[in-house]
Amino acid sequence: MNHPIVAITGASGSCYGIRLLEVLISQGLEPYAVVSPAGRQVMAVELGSGDLKDHLGAAGYREEDVRDLASPLASGSFPTSGMVIIPCSTGTLGSVAHGISSNLIHRAAEVSLKERRPLIVVPRETPLSQITLQNMLALAQAGVHVVPASPGFYHAPKEIGDLVDFVVGRVLDLMKIPHQLSKRWTGLPSFDAPFTLSQSKGEPLAQDDRCDRD
Repeated sequence: MNHPIVAITGASGSCYGIRLLEVLISQGLEPYAVVSPAGRQVMAVELGSGDLKDHLGAAGYREEDVRDLASPLASGSFPTSGMVIIPCSTGTLGSVAHGISSNLIHRAAEVSLKERRPLIVVPRETPLSQITLQNMLALAQAGVHVVPASPGFYHAPKEIGDLVDFVVGRVLDLMKIPHQLSKRWTGLPSFDAPFTLSQSKGEPLAQDDRCDRD
């Protein structure tokens, strides 16, 4: 079995990477995980700890040292099913776009590109500079899936976890991994009155609370 690689870098949104790892582990896919130093710092701030074991336990995945360029992930001869950088900082985005391999995350991404394996980056940044947009375009032209962490709302999310699952579900779709993390769009429901988010939950809205007002 070829294992997926999941990298967590220093952009906000550590929960996306942790949630993806949880799903991959639950499906027995034994992912490889790599966390950058900035990724650990952000994870500690956002989730209380920068140690994967505190969020995932110690089984079902293998963590590689981001400084270890002798890791199996650094070689194209080592088979994997592709790589996801989630969240992907703009610094990592730029390094991958320009072929700069200063750590294992950059090198594993370079290997995925040269071996024509799936590579998905999930940037979480706003607003976006012209340089970042150009880097995204360069990656897209190289065949990379650029998936901004922009959750939808048509599934009527009730908590933050629903928004996280929406983004992670889109990533899993691109990885061709089945899941049931979020409700899929099946078309507009039938309404006599203009559609509103609260109506989608079966709750009436006051006139001046309608989403369709000017």
